[in-house]
Amino acid sequence: MSKFKEFKPTSWSIDNKTSIYILTLFISIAGVFSYIKLPKEQFPDIVIPTIYVQTIYPGSSPKDIENLITKPIEKKIKSISGVKKLKSQSLQDFSIITVEFGTDMDVTEAKNKVKDEVDKAKADLPSDLKDDPVIQEVNFSDMPILYINVSGDYSLQDLKRYAELAKDRIESLPSITRVDMVGALDREMQVNLNLTKMVAAGVTIDDVVRAIQYENSRISGGNIDVGNMKRSISVSGEFENKYDLENIVIRGNLGATLYLKDIAEIVDGFKEKESYARLEGENVITLNIVKRSGENLIQASDDCRDIISDLQSSGQFPEKLNVVFTGDQSTQTRITVHDLINTIIIGFILVTLILMFFMGATNAIFVGLSVPLSCFVAFLIMPSIGFSLNFIVLFSFLLALGIVVDDAIVVIENTHRIFHEEGLGIVDSAKKAAGEVFLPVLSGTLTTLAPFFPLAFWQGVVGKFMYFLPVTLIITLLASLLVAYIINPVFAVDFMTKDEKPTSGQWRTSAFRKTSITFAILASLGYLINFGFGNLIVLLYGLYALHKFWLKFIIYRFQNNTWPKFQNAYKRLITWTLTGKRSALILGSTIALLFVSFFITAIRKPGVIFFPSADPNFTYVYMTLPEGTSAKHTDSIVQIAEKKVFRILNKKENQALVESVISNVAVGATDPNDGDRSTKSNKGKITVAFVEFSKRQGGSTRRVLEEIRDGLQGFAGVELTVEQERNGPPVGKAINIEIRGDDFDKLVSAGKGLKTFLDAKSIAGVEELKSDFISSKPELILKVDRERANRFGISTSQIGMALRNSIYGAEASKFKDENDDYPIMVRLDKSTVNNVNELLNMRITFRDMIAGGMLRQIPLSSVASVDYNNTYGGINRLNQKRVITLASNVLPGFAPNEVVASVQNQIKQYGKVDGIEIEMTGEQEEQAETASFLGLAMLAAIALIIVILVSQFNSITKPIIILSEIFFSLIGVLIGFAIFDMDFSVIMTGVGIVALVGIVVRNGILIVEFTDLLRRQGMPLKQALIEAGKTRMTPVLLTAASTILGLIPLAVGLNMDFVTLFTEFNPHIFFGGDSVAFWGPLSWTMIYGLGFATILTLFIVPNLYYLNEKIKARIYKVFGVHYDPDKELRPTKNN
Repeated sequence: MSKFKEFKPTSWSIDNKTSIYILTLFISIAGVFSYIKLPKEQFPDIVIPTIYVQTIYPGSSPKDIENLITKPIEKKIKSISGVKKLKSQSLQDFSIITVEFGTDMDVTEAKNKVKDEVDKAKADLPSDLKDDPVIQEVNFSDMPILYINVSGDYSLQDLKRYAELAKDRIESLPSITRVDMVGALDREMQVNLNLTKMVAAGVTIDDVVRAIQYENSRISGGNIDVGNMKRSISVSGEFENKYDLENIVIRGNLGATLYLKDIAEIVDGFKEKESYARLEGENVITLNIVKRSGENLIQASDDCRDIISDLQSSGQFPEKLNVVFTGDQSTQTRITVHDLINTIIIGFILVTLILMFFMGATNAIFVGLSVPLSCFVAFLIMPSIGFSLNFIVLFSFLLALGIVVDDAIVVIENTHRIFHEEGLGIVDSAKKAAGEVFLPVLSGTLTTLAPFFPLAFWQGVVGKFMYFLPVTLIITLLASLLVAYIINPVFAVDFMTKDEKPTSGQWRTSAFRKTSITFAILASLGYLINFGFGNLIVLLYGLYALHKFWLKFIIYRFQNNTWPKFQNAYKRLITWTLTGKRSALILGSTIALLFVSFFITAIRKPGVIFFPSADPNFTYVYMTLPEGTSAKHTDSIVQIAEKKVFRILNKKENQALVESVISNVAVGATDPNDGDRSTKSNKGKITVAFVEFSKRQGGSTRRVLEEIRDGLQGFAGVELTVEQERNGPPVGKAINIEIRGDDFDKLVSAGKGLKTFLDAKSIAGVEELKSDFISSKPELILKVDRERANRFGISTSQIGMALRNSIYGAEASKFKDENDDYPIMVRLDKSTVNNVNELLNMRITFRDMIAGGMLRQIPLSSVASVDYNNTYGGINRLNQKRVITLASNVLPGFAPNEVVASVQNQIKQYGKVDGIEIEMTGEQEEQAETASFLGLAMLAAIALIIVILVSQFNSITKPIIILSEIFFSLIGVLIGFAIFDMDFSVIMTGVGIVALVGIVVRNGILIVEFTDLLRRQGMPLKQALIEAGKTRMTPVLLTAASTILGLIPLAVGLNMDFVTLFTEFNPHIFFGGDSVAFWGPLSWTMIYGLGFATILTLFIVPNLYYLNEKIKARIYKVFGVHYDPDKELRPTKNN
C-alpha cells in the first residue's frame, strides 16, 4: 500500500513512460497537421437563419402589394414557432418578406417551415399571379472576399470575354459560391422600331416579334433512308449576321408587306449599362469573388490568384491586359493570424522567463510545453466540431496561454518542493505531488471553466459570434489537465534534478563540448535547409550557453536569496495583519475601497461602446440618390464625389496610407452588413482600402475618414454616409429608431415630424438621421378609360403589356455566334419611349367583333390619359405592423451610449402620438440583450462555483470567503479603467469580468485548501494561515503572473515578426493594430482585475478566513458548542 495519497492516472503514466512519450509525439505531429488543414478566416462564419420570400406581381402599387401579397403570406408565417422577427417591404410590383429565426434554428428546417406556410397562403393570393413566391435563405457571410479588376486597351466585348474566362474557372473551385461581374456590358441585338413608320404601315410590335421567331429557327425534320444510311433532316434559318435580320419580311395585320429595315434600326450592340465599376478612376470590369461558408479563406484567395497566373502564363490573357487584385480579405486574415501567433509566441516567452526564475530553466520548459501540447489537443478536436481558425479562436488560445500553465505550475512546483524538502526520490515525489494537489487543481480548473460554460449557451447574433471563445477555452483548459497530470510528471521524473549551487569553469566539461558539437552539426544542417532555421539553432545554442554561464547563477541567487527574503517579508506582513483587530480593519478598508471605486466610476461617466473598433482598414462612402434615378446619372454624381475623394487622398500625408480606391454603381453598391444584396440604380459606393497597419508609419486612417466625411458635404438631394468597416456581427446602426403604427397617414406624419424635430436639435455625435421611407418616387400613371376600352374590347392587361414591350422590350429570339448567344430585343426607339406624347400615339391592335372580327388599330391616347404624380416607394412592416425607421451612425470621438441617451431624451420631449409606437432598437437592442445575458451568465457561473466549492470544502463560509475575491476584484477593474480613462465595451469588458470570476477563485482555493490540510495535521489556526500563505505564495504569484504576462503583449499591442527576425534580422516591431483595439478592453479588464485579486488572495483571504473562524467560535459558544479553531476543524458538542 502506498505511503502517501496518489492520483492513479499520474502514477500509471510515470510507470509507463515510453507510452506517454509516444503519445506526446503523436499529439504533437497530429496537432501540427490539423493546424495546417484548419480553415483560416478573419471572422467566424456565423449562420443567422434568415429566409427571404419574394413575390412579383407586375402593375401593382405598394399598397396593393401589401394587401394582396404581403399580408396573406405574413398571416401564415406568423404561426411558425421560433420566428424572431418578421419584416416586409411592399414595393412597386413586388413584395419582399424577411423571416428571421432564433440562432438555434437550423437553416434548412427554417426554410422548409416557411415554404410550407407560403404554400398554404397561395390560396389567398391573386388568381392571376403568374409566378409562385420565391423562397431563399440569406447568408450574412455571403460577401466578396476578393475583387479582381480587369482593364486594358481592348474593346468592352473582349474585356468581358477575358473576365468571363476567369469567372468560369474561378466558379469551378469547390471553395467558391459564385462570382459576380460588375461593370461589364451585356451584348444584345437591338431592333429599335420607328413608331411613325410602324403606324403608317399598320405594323405592331407583336408582328415584328412573330416574324423574327418564325425566321430565326432551326427545326428538325426527322430521318430518311439514303442508301444504307439514315440521314437526319434539319431546316436551318438561324441568322448569321445583322443583315439577315434587317432583310426579313414583315407582314402586318392590315396587309402591309415590307422589310424590317424599313421600319427599324438594327444595332448589334449592348444592353443599357446597369452597373459601373472603376479602379483608381479608370473603368474596369470587376469580378466579386464570394467564398462558400466554412471554406478556407486564405486557400480560396490563393486558388483565385493561381488561376489568374495560369491564364496569364498560358497566353489566354494577353500581356497588356491589366489584372489588379483589391479588397483581398485574406491579406487582413493573414495579418491577423500572423500577428496573433507572434503575440502568442511573445507571451509564451514572457511566461517561460518568469517561470524560469522561480522554478529553474528545466522546470520552466516542462511547464511551458503544456501550452503547445494543450493547443495541439484542441487543434485535433476542432475539425470534428466544425471550427475554423479565426481571430476569436486565436485570441482564445492567447487568453488560455497564461491559464493552461496554471495546472502544470502547481504540479511541477509541488513536485519540486517535495523533491527538495521531504527527501523522497523523484518518482515518489512526482506521484505524491500529483495526489496532493489533484483535488484543489481539479476544482480550480472547474471554477475557471465555470464562467465559460454559460457563455457557450449564448444565443443571438452576438452569442454565435462569441461562441468560439468559451468553447475553445473549455477544450484547451481540459487538455491542460491531461498534460499536467499525464505528461508533465513523466518529464519531471526523467529531467528534474536537485538544485545545486552552480560552479564556474563548466565550459571545460565534456558534456558542454558534446552539446556544442551537436548544436554545430544541427546549425550546419539548418543552414542547408533554410537560412532562418540555421539562425534559430544558433540562437538556441546562445541561450543554452547564456543560461549555463550566467543565468544559472542569477536564478540560483534569486531562488536562494532574493525570493526567500520576499517570502519572509510576506510572512512578517501577514503575521502583522492577523494580529488584534487588524483583520477587521483590512476587511472594512477593502469594502470601503469597493464603494469608492463605484463612486469614481459614477463621477467620471465612462463611455460605453458595444464592440470596440480600430482605425479603419476600409472607408466606405455610400451614396443614395432619389428613387428612380438612372444608373448613368448616379454614376455621374459618384464621379464628382470620386474627384473630391482623390483630392483628399493625394495630400502628401495621406498618399502612403492608401492601397486602392474602387467605385461601384448599382451592383455591389449597398451595405452588405444590412443584408441588402439588391441591385439599385440609385445607389453608389466608393471604397477606399488602406495599407496594413504596420506600413502606415504612424499615419491615422481615422483622420483620413474624417477628412473624406468633411470633404463630401454639400451634395444636394443625395443621402451620403461615410463609415468604416464594422467589427463583430451585424447588429444594426448605433442609432435606430422604429416608428410603428397601423394608420399609414399618421405613421408617415409621425416619421417626418420626428425626423424634422431631431434634425432641428442638432444632437452632437449624430452623423445624419436617414429615413427608410421613400415619399417622393416619381411616377407616371396611365389612367384607362374603362368604358371606351370595353367598347373596343381592349383590356387593361393588353394595354399594359403593349406598353411594357414598347419600353422594356420583348425578347423575340436568340442570336448565336461562335462564342455566345444573346437576345434579340424588339422595342420602340429611345426617342419615342422617352417622349410621352409619342408614346400615346402607339397603336393598340384589336379585333373588332362588331365588324365581323376585322383587325383594327387605335392610338393609345383614345383609351387612356396620363397623370404625373409622386408616390411613396414602399411600405415597410415589422411583426405585421407598418414601420418607418430612422437610423444614423455615431460620429467617431463620441461615446455611443451618451449620444443614444441624448436622442432618447429628445424623443421623450417630442411626446407621444396616438396609435404610434416609437422605440430605440438596432445596436441598442442587442446591447441590452447582451448585458442581460452576461449578467445571467455571471450569476450562473457563481452558482456553479458555489456548488464546486461546497462539494470540496463541505462548508458554506469557506466558499463565501473565496467568492468575495470576485466582487473585490472589481476594484482593480474600475480603478484601472478610471486611472487610464478607458471606455467600457459591453461585449469585451463584460466577457472579461465574467472570465475573471473563475480565474480569481482558483488561487483562493489553493490557500484555503492548504490551510485546512495544515490544520488537520494539528497546526494552530494563525500559524496554518501564515504557513499556507508563504507556501502557496509561489504558485499563486506564478499563476497570476503567467496569465497577466500572456495578455500584456496583446493589451499594449506589441507585435514582432519572428520569421523575419531570423531570416532578415529585422523583427518589424510595432505597437497597435486591429487586435489590440478589439481585444484590448478584455485584456486590460483581466489584467487589472487579476492583478488586484492576487493581492486579495495573499492578504484578504487569510484575514477573512481568520475572522470567519473566530466569529464561528463565538457563535458556537453562545449556543453551548465547543469550538477551538486552533485545535480542530469542526466544532464538538459540550458534554
